[in-house]
Amino acid sequence: MEAQRCSLSFRGVLLLVFTLLLESGNSGMPSFYPFSQLCKFCDLEPSSCSGTGTCISNCSITSTCADANEVCVAIWWKNETGFSIETLCHDPSMPLYGVILDDYNSTTCAMKEKNTTHGIAHFCSCKDEEECNDKLLFSPSEFTKPTSCVRLEVQSSTHRSIIVDPPQDYKLMSVILVSLLPLLVMGVIVAGMFYWYQAHQRHMLHQEWENSIKKRKPRAGGLDCSDACAIMMDDDRSDSSSTHANNLNHNTEPLPIELDLLVGKGRFAQVYKAKLKQTTSDQFETVAVKIFPFEEYASWKNEKDIFSNTDLRHENILHFLTAEERKVEKQYWLITAFHPRGNLQEYLTHHVIGWEELKVLGSSLARGVAHLHSDHLPCGRPKVPIVHRDLKSSNILVKNDLTCCLCDFGLGLCLDSSLSVDDLANSGQVGTARYMAPEVLEARLNLENIESFKQTDIYSMALVLWEMTSRCEAIGEVKEYEPAYGSKVREHPCVESMKDNVLRDRGRPEIPETWLRHQGVAEICATIKECWDHDPEARLTAHCVAERIFEMADEMDKLSIRSSSAEKIPEQPKVPVEVEIPEKEVKITEIQEFIVDCSVSDEK
Repeated sequence: MEAQRCSLSFRGVLLLVFTLLLESGNSGMPSFYPFSQLCKFCDLEPSSCSGTGTCISNCSITSTCADANEVCVAIWWKNETGFSIETLCHDPSMPLYGVILDDYNSTTCAMKEKNTTHGIAHFCSCKDEEECNDKLLFSPSEFTKPTSCVRLEVQSSTHRSIIVDPPQDYKLMSVILVSLLPLLVMGVIVAGMFYWYQAHQRHMLHQEWENSIKKRKPRAGGLDCSDACAIMMDDDRSDSSSTHANNLNHNTEPLPIELDLLVGKGRFAQVYKAKLKQTTSDQFETVAVKIFPFEEYASWKNEKDIFSNTDLRHENILHFLTAEERKVEKQYWLITAFHPRGNLQEYLTHHVIGWEELKVLGSSLARGVAHLHSDHLPCGRPKVPIVHRDLKSSNILVKNDLTCCLCDFGLGLCLDSSLSVDDLANSGQVGTARYMAPEVLEARLNLENIESFKQTDIYSMALVLWEMTSRCEAIGEVKEYEPAYGSKVREHPCVESMKDNVLRDRGRPEIPETWLRHQGVAEICATIKECWDHDPEARLTAHCVAERIFEMADEMDKLSIRSSSAEKIPEQPKVPVEVEIPEKEVKITEIQEFIVDCSVSDEK
């Protein structure tokens, strides 16, 4: 009896579970076993659906999908003859006409335009709803303007109303704009404040400059030291005041400069002739602007730092006005005095110089290098020595009075006592190969002695002096200008080719015998040979070269004065002199002494 009860109870439980499974399948709730999808399944059939609004497939065949993973799909085609619709079951993991289905997790069939292997078509896919691919929903944005809204008409027994639902893109854009509005307002406020600050600073600087001009009155006693530093005297004796540049705050407002003409181009920068405009008038000052590209910041900064040293100021060194960082143009500027005669290489190419010009050019070059190398000023105050390291005729300018001034300090080095041997070693093998000293070519510079750096400049200066002498008419036959070593090397020789000439062959530029016929040129050639000696310790200093040229010029001037004065004094004719012979006997020695005294007085 007890076993029969247990059997009946077990049967009741099984019946209950089976009933629940059937009810869950009929009510649409999730079941324990997957069921296949029921879809419309018709081949490509003509349709009257124009691709707008809602369409019915008009497919009369309903089929159960073969695989539980398949979903219902509808495809709307448009061709030249009309429209057609295809309905089917398909596995979304597999491509259909080259298209991967991505919107099948929906109970409605929303059409989307796709690019298939057969052309443009509209696809929709859906599941979890019987025959869900029978009703095709075309989005209004597919065929109308994106900003149009979906209009839903709601009717009741008493009235009819229209509900306008904006598209999702419009809602998202509205949210973004509202979120960004405070940031936009803050940006406008900040930009306005910055513009006002710039205008205010410009106005204040303009007033300060005008006040400084009004306060600056000429003094009867002449200019003091500060005025002499502030005013640069050009070679044509016209004032080119740098006060205009120094009174401006370059961090906020660049100088009013108008580039005029490209006058030079080097490895690191280009040089322009430019106009520095006056603020209160239409007048301008002619200046030179050296423009470095953005990637040559290191060269610009090195030259700016050397020029900014007030101890560098000298009549034979290019006058520096100011430096600017032009962030808008992504350029770095150096503004200096402008010399219309150009560099020494150009001048020697187009001019044959005389002996007097050679003395002026050579002595001014030596004085400029001597000032660079000097460790003290003429007044005795200490100064940091500087080496140029790229001394050549194209880096030397010729002023209107035919004196030289050094320029282009991009490779310059301040020989500060704080520099270690490692710092000097990291300076590298720099310069132009044609003008490199033997020890630089051989990379055997004595880093423990800072004088060795100066000696490399002396070697380069000797080559420049040779170029000057080769174009002097005092040597006799003057040939066309050639740089040092001329045709022995290429136009732009490399370090290796210069090693062959300078180190292996111990070659130097030729000094013909005809040059030595002129006394002054002979002394300059002797100085040149001492300056390009292979042993750096045997070379002269720049100060010694300057003194030699000065003393030689002074001695030759004295000789020329003596010779010219001797030519001007005519030879006096011999006039017989009556001599009264006394009655007493006169000795021969007394007569000779008298004759000698007369001749001496005649010469005097």
